[in-house]
Amino acid sequence: MSERLYAADRAACRVDLRAIRANVATLRAAAPTAELMAVVKADGYGHGMVPSALAALAGGASWLGVAFLEEALALRAAGIEAPILAWLVGPAEDVGAAVLADVDISVSALWGLDDAIGAAELTGRPARVHLKVDTGLGRAGATRRDWPALVAAAARAHARGAVDVVGIWSHLAYADAPRHPTVRRQLLAFRAALEVAAEAGLRPPLRHLANSAATLAIPEAHFDLVRPGIAVYGLSPGPDVGTESALGLRPAMTLTASVALAKRVGADQGVSYGHRYVTERETTLALVPLGYGDGVPRNATNLGEVWLGGRRRRIAGTVCMDQFVVDVGDDPVGAGDEVVIFGPGDAGEPTAGDWAAALGTINYEIVTRIGARVPRSYTGEVP
Repeated sequence: MSERLYAADRAACRVDLRAIRANVATLRAAAPTAELMAVVKADGYGHGMVPSALAALAGGASWLGVAFLEEALALRAAGIEAPILAWLVGPAEDVGAAVLADVDISVSALWGLDDAIGAAELTGRPARVHLKVDTGLGRAGATRRDWPALVAAAARAHARGAVDVVGIWSHLAYADAPRHPTVRRQLLAFRAALEVAAEAGLRPPLRHLANSAATLAIPEAHFDLVRPGIAVYGLSPGPDVGTESALGLRPAMTLTASVALAKRVGADQGVSYGHRYVTERETTLALVPLGYGDGVPRNATNLGEVWLGGRRRRIAGTVCMDQFVVDVGDDPVGAGDEVVIFGPGDAGEPTAGDWAAALGTINYEIVTRIGARVPRSYTGEVP
């Protein structure tokens, strides 16, 4: 077989924007009485933030959600005018930039409210805020003890026009296990927090709690707006919620590479660092030019499967920074042949879910970690 190294078409991450549009339409149908915020943080879970946002809006999303303010401002710089919520805004950040760009921010504490009021005073415009209450996740959000003071202060600021309290929100800890007892407890805690806010004079138009799993499986958590993330990209939020096909979702990302080198080796040949794989007989080794520098997990060593030469094959030996090896036996695999690391599974190739199951992680991590040096390409772009 040829041992020539191919430089062109080394690797590619193909994103089907039609799938994103269809997934959002499916999610809208699952929560027909609520608005839908498509979460596009972390570069659209690795799919590309701006193309994913445009596709989600075309599919029926009316809001976009991001973690950081710079992500929201990048969406505005791309010409996207839809409402955006940024929810991880620290004490040293330029909230005034959010106000001027009509970006909503989350507030979990009195200092965050003070920052929003200060930004409003500097810009001459009210800051749009969503007050977050911690109903049991133990992450962001005001505790039950601190919540009354936060909503009372926010109500005063709202009354004098310094802030516009647009929403009250929280996040579920076990939405991917819809029957887990914490779900019921958090729903009760959220409703109680809404009552406290109402007593302070705050009845904002948006109450939101549901992530992907709750959008699909917990109707009582829908309230006024749902915030799906991973399901927008066609991946199941968890096995207790259902498979992609059962949920009507289609994975949007396909990760491929071209075999860089194929060569015959003898038996007892150690493969890659540490010789964690040793050939049992004469065989062909195929070198795939993707590694942990591209987001292929190093712990996929001797575990991860790829599609090559019409069948699934397991990685042989240690995943390196830029490459890994596959033992293809006597099959006619050569340099330049396509390797599908994961995709929608149509031809039998592994899916992101398969990789997650093999590595003991979640599909979120598999797609989000694909690095910037793997070029993205798009099909089904919005006209």
